[in-house]
Amino acid sequence: MASGKIIVLVLVLVLDVIAFGLAIAAERRRSTAKVVSDSEKNYTYCQYDSDISTGYGVGAFFLLLASQMIVTVASRCFCCGPAMKPGGSRACALILFLFCWLTFIISEACLLAGSVTNAYHTKYRTLFVNDPPTCEMVRKGVFAAGAAFVFFTAILSEFYYISFSKARDATGGGSYGGASIGMSNYS
Repeated sequence: MASGKIIVLVLVLVLDVIAFGLAIAAERRRSTAKVVSDSEKNYTYCQYDSDISTGYGVGAFFLLLASQMIVTVASRCFCCGPAMKPGGSRACALILFLFCWLTFIISEACLLAGSVTNAYHTKYRTLFVNDPPTCEMVRKGVFAAGAAFVFFTAILSEFYYISFSKARDATGGGSYGGASIGMSNYS
């Protein structure tokens, strides 16, 4: 394998591992809320703890996005560039390409939804201590689901790029002309 391909694989793997770690950290540091009443006990409100998981989720979102863009640019989005010779490597690359994008979209949706929900803090108060406000919080497992799909995306994108490179190398790096039938006049 050429050194350029290895650099792409290592760079993508490093970005995906960091994104996975940030998604796990976001799950562990989700903000929680508790209902607190004021000093005179006139009203209640939601008091939130740390908001660090929003930053972790957004960081994982952008690192995974950068990783996916590197693979996409390096492989010319699979559909751009010279045609590849039909065969097992090309078929495998196509299937991995589709599943890679599917898991990427799911992981990005989980990370974005978790980050947005975690950043939202209920701002209203209730006048009755017996009727506490509902405190918006991220459900347990949203960032974990994002982390799981980051892991799947990492594996699929690595195998996709390897399979794509193998299929591209089978054509000699050029375009595949394939078998053709001459349609010229026989005079």
